[in-house]
Amino acid sequence: MPRFKVAHVKEQGADLIIFPLDPAFGSKNNEEQQEIIKELQTHTQGAGLAGTVVPIWKKGDCLFFNAPRNWHPFLKKLSWNDAIKNINKEIYW
Repeated sequence: MPRFKVAHVKEQGADLIIFPLDPAFGSKNNEEQQEIIKELQTHTQGAGLAGTVVPIWKKGDCLFFNAPRNWHPFLKKLSWNDAIKNINKEIYW
């Protein structure tokens, strides 16, 4: 049973669901990443959470993410520790 701890945050009046993922997510091609994001989005909605799913992963000291362009300025300022401190929900199926 997959289980994820996520940060469900409101930024600029919109909800984001930030998923800290394993660094292996970053080695997947964009099509594979989009399929995973779609699946996560389906399960967050099923859990009653609204918002845009944003996977993040860490490589070395750098935080990486896959998100719509309009969220890049916000996410570029986010550190891994900031994201982890905001974890406030758990999703599983």
